[in-house]
Amino acid sequence: FRLHESQEEEPHILLECDSSVLDAIQKHLKLYKIRRKVSITPCLDLSLWAVVPGEQAGDISGSFTQCADQALVLTPDPRAEVMGWRLITKTGANLPDIIPGTRIGNIQDYHRHRYKQGIPEGVKDLPPGVALPLESNLAYMNGVSFTKGCYIGQELTARTHHMGVIRKRLVPVQFSIPLPHDSVPEGAEILTESGKAAGKFRAGGDELGIALLRLANINEPLCLNVAGDKVKLTATIPEWWPKTASK
Repeated sequence: FRLHESQEEEPHILLECDSSVLDAIQKHLKLYKIRRKVSITPCLDLSLWAVVPGEQAGDISGSFTQCADQALVLTPDPRAEVMGWRLITKTGANLPDIIPGTRIGNIQDYHRHRYKQGIPEGVKDLPPGVALPLESNLAYMNGVSFTKGCYIGQELTARTHHMGVIRKRLVPVQFSIPLPHDSVPEGAEILTESGKAAGKFRAGGDELGIALLRLANINEPLCLNVAGDKVKLTATIPEWWPKTASK
C-alpha cells in the first residue's frame, strides 16, 4: 500500500501486507482515516523481493546498482539478520541488473528458508485472533514496542513480557519424511511419545514447517498424525534468538 495525502506526492509510507488479506486491510485502514485527506492505494506498479543471503553472506549494499528508474528501496529485513534484505522495485524490473550475481528463486525457496529459520509471515503462520505476539516471537523480530502504544492487547502483552513466563513459542520443525503442502490440517495437534499434547502445527510442507510448541517439550521425540499415520518430527531453537532470552 501507498499512504500519502496527495496523488502527486511520493508515498510517505509503504506498507507491506499479506496479499490474501489485501482488501480487508485496506478497509481496516480507511476506518481510521477519519477526516484526514490520506490516500490508501495498493501498489500495483511495485514488486517486493526478498534477497536471501547465501552461505557466503555479506553486505550486498556495495553490489547494489543505483537504478533509480527500477529500484526504490533496498533495506535489511527488520525481522532478523538471517532473512537478508527487502527490495522494492518497479514491476518488471530485471533483478540481476540491480544486484549483480543474484539468482532468482521461487516462492517455495523463500518459504523453505523462512521455515528453516522459524520466521512466521502472513495470516497462515499468524492466524488473526489466535496467534499471540510473544508466543509468535514478535518481540524478537522488532514487531512489538514496549515503549509506545496503544494497540489491542497491549496491557496483557506488556505484563507478560515484564512479569510472566512464556511457555509456548513458534519454532521450526523438521519431519522424518517429506509431506505434501497442505496435507496437514492447520492447528493439527503435535504429541509427545507418551501421547501428551505438546503443541499445534501451523504451516509448512516437504520436510520443513513451523509449529507452536511448549518449550518444555521441544527436546523430546514428537509426532504428528497425518491421515491416520504417525509422522515423527524434531523441533529446534533458532540460532538467531537472543542468547540472553530466559523467558
